[in-house]
Amino acid sequence: MIRMATVEQALDLIAGHAREHALGREIVLLAAAVGRRLAEPVVARVSQPPADVSAMDGYAVRHADMKVGATLLVIGESRAGTPFSGRLNPGAAIRIFTGAHAPQGADHIVIQEDTKREGDHVTITIEQSKPENIRRAGLDFSNGKELVPAGLIVNEGVISLAAAGNVARVVVSKAPRIGVLANGDELAAPGSELATGQIVNSIQPALLALIRRWGAIPLDLGVSRDTEEDVRKRIAAPCDVIVSIGGASVGDYDVVRSAFAAEGFAPVFEKVAVKPGKPTWFSANASTLALGLPGNPAAAMVTAQLFLRPLIESLTSAPAPAASVQRAHTTTAVPKTGGRAEYLRAILTLGPDGRATVQAADNQDSSLLSPFLTANALIRRPANAAAAAADDLVDIVMLG
Repeated sequence: MIRMATVEQALDLIAGHAREHALGREIVLLAAAVGRRLAEPVVARVSQPPADVSAMDGYAVRHADMKVGATLLVIGESRAGTPFSGRLNPGAAIRIFTGAHAPQGADHIVIQEDTKREGDHVTITIEQSKPENIRRAGLDFSNGKELVPAGLIVNEGVISLAAAGNVARVVVSKAPRIGVLANGDELAAPGSELATGQIVNSIQPALLALIRRWGAIPLDLGVSRDTEEDVRKRIAAPCDVIVSIGGASVGDYDVVRSAFAAEGFAPVFEKVAVKPGKPTWFSANASTLALGLPGNPAAAMVTAQLFLRPLIESLTSAPAPAASVQRAHTTTAVPKTGGRAEYLRAILTLGPDGRATVQAADNQDSSLLSPFLTANALIRRPANAAAAAADDLVDIVMLG
C-alpha cells in the first residue's frame, strides 16, 4: 500500500487492478449498444452502395449520345427497389430516380432539368461535358471492410454506419456497474429547502452523468450519514466499482475509509500528490474496486477526469490514447508549483492560424464549479515546476 502516490503511480495501480477485474464481452443488438465500448470491430456485410446508382433524378444514358439537340427513345424506368432489368443500347434512355440502380450500358445520368420530354422521347437541351451523376458500387465502403475499429464508444454515427453495413448486432465490452455514494450529514438534494448548515449535493448527479457518457452503468447509492454503519450498509450494493465522494480526510466525522476497510477493502493508495485532489484514495476487494474522490466539488470533478475515466477505460479495454497530454501556449503567466502536480481549469482556443492557446481560470479554488461551465481543458503542471511566462508552452489535458 502506498500512502502518497504520484499521479503516474496512481494511474498504473488503477489500471493493474482493473485488468484483474476484467468484465469480458457480450453481443448486443445495435439499437441497445449506445454508450457501450466496441470489443470487436464492425465489419461490413454488404457494399454501399450495393450497385452503381443514380445520384440525381433524370435519365440514364450513354455519354457518347450526349449532343445538344439529340433525341433518345425512353425504353424503361429504374427506381429505388425496382431496377431496370435490361441493357441500355445506343440511342436509348432510361428514366431514373435518385438511388435507383444504373442500368448496364449507362455511364451518365442527365438531370431532368437538362432535357425536354415528349411522349416516349427525350431531347438533350444542355451540353453534357463529361460523364457524371453515378455513384459507383462500394463508393462508401465494400463488403468485408472494417467500418468501425474496436475500442470506440458507440454513438449515433457508429449505429448508422453499422446499420448501413447490414450489421444488426455488435460485440461490446460488458459495462461496469459503478455506484456513486456521497457522504455527509450536511448534504441535501438539489431543489431542497436548505436548513442552516446544509449544502446542495452537486457532485453526485454530475458523476452519474459522466459515468454514463464514459460507457458504464451508473448506480445512485444515495447519501450516507456520517456514521460507519450507514456507509457500510450502502456499499453492500452489488457493483463493479464504488465511487465515494468526501468523508475521507482526517476529521472526527470522516468515516468512509474505515467503513470500506470493515467491508474487506484493502487500501492500494491513500492519497495522491495532486492539486486539487490530494485526498483521492483507491481500495479493492475480491470483487469490487473503490475509488474515493474529494468532497470539494472542483477537486472531485478534476480527479474524476484524471482517475475515474481511466478506470472505466481500463475495465472496458479501451485502446491507449495516442496523446492524452498535448501542449498549448499559455496566455498568462502561471506560477511555480510545490511538491504536488497541479491541474488548472482552463479554456483552450485554436486561432485562425491553428495556433493553440490556453487561458487558466482566474480562481482555481477547489470549491468552485462555475469554471467548468466554460473549461474544456486542464493545464497540467508537474510537481516542483518553475513558473511559466505568458506565451510559454504548457501541457494540457483535454476535458470531455
